[in-house]
Amino acid sequence: MSSATEGGLEVLEAPTEESVSPWVTIVWDDPVNLMSYVTYVFQEYFKYPREKAERLMLQVHNDGRAVVSSGNREAMERDVLAMQGYNLWATMEQA
Repeated sequence: MSSATEGGLEVLEAPTEESVSPWVTIVWDDPVNLMSYVTYVFQEYFKYPREKAERLMLQVHNDGRAVVSSGNREAMERDVLAMQGYNLWATMEQA
């Protein structure tokens, strides 16, 4: 919550949708899936161009994880479930 002062009184304001940190979907590296498959999943589900899908896949491979989407909590829950449906390791967290 944020606050503002009006006539010497502090007025609390409810956070707006824009002021709340978005949620992110994270895909984690695993020893099972091929890099080409991970690239395919990012293209198929997120409709990312091949170059972006490959960049994210390499981030997963090299760094162990990559943020693949961001948005409200419900959308990230859908994305995590979708990634898990493709047998990728995925979680979500508030950014």
